[in-house]
Amino acid sequence: MTTFGWPEALFLFRAAGWTLLLTAIAFLIGGLLGGVLAIMRLSRIRIVRRIAATYILVIQSIPVLMVLFMSYYGLSLFGVELPPFLAASASLAIYVSAYLAEIWRGSIESVPFQQWEASASLAHSPAQTYRHVILPQAVRISLPPTVGFLVQLVKNTSIVSVVGFVELARAGQLVNNATFDSFRVFGLVALIYFAICFPLSRLSRHLEKVMNASRPH
Repeated sequence: MTTFGWPEALFLFRAAGWTLLLTAIAFLIGGLLGGVLAIMRLSRIRIVRRIAATYILVIQSIPVLMVLFMSYYGLSLFGVELPPFLAASASLAIYVSAYLAEIWRGSIESVPFQQWEASASLAHSPAQTYRHVILPQAVRISLPPTVGFLVQLVKNTSIVSVVGFVELARAGQLVNNATFDSFRVFGLVALIYFAICFPLSRLSRHLEKVMNASRPH
C-alpha cells in the first residue's frame, strides 16, 4: 500500500491523455461513417435508406458496452484477436456513427425546402446543392448538438476498462486499489473529467447562441 502523491497524480493525467486520444479517434472515424449514413438516410433509393436506417436502429437499440463485448470477445471466437485499444476505438466509432448520423440527418432536413428548390432553379446538381447550399446551413444547425454529444463520448470512454484498456476511470481504480485514498483519487478523476467536459458544454451553448441554431432560418 502506498500513499497518494505526485507520481499517482501523474499516472492519472497520462491516463486522461489516453482518454482524449480514444475520444478523438472514435469521433473522427465515427464522424466519417456517420456522415455517409446521414446521406444514405436521405437517399432517393429506398434500399439505401433502409440499410442505413436498420444499421442506426440496431446500434442505438443496444448498449455500447455490448458492442465492445462483441468486438473484443465475440470476434475472438472467429480467430480475430483485437488489441484492447483497437477494439475500444472500433466499438466507440460504431456507437458514434449511429448517433451522429441521426443528428446530422435531422440538421440537413431542417434546412427549409425552399433552399432545395432555389438550388434546383439554378440548375445545380445534387452534389452541388449539398456542397454549396444545404451543408453550409446544416453545419450551423448541427454544431451545438454535435459538441454536446462529444461530451457524452468523453464520459462513455470509461466503459473500455472492461477489456483491459487503462483510461482515466480505470487508472483511478488502479490508484485507489494501491492507495485506498478514495476521496482524493476519485476527486481528482472527477476534476479531470470536469476540466475536459465543462468547456465543451459551454462551447455547445455558445455555438447555439452564436449560430442561432434554435431559431428557424
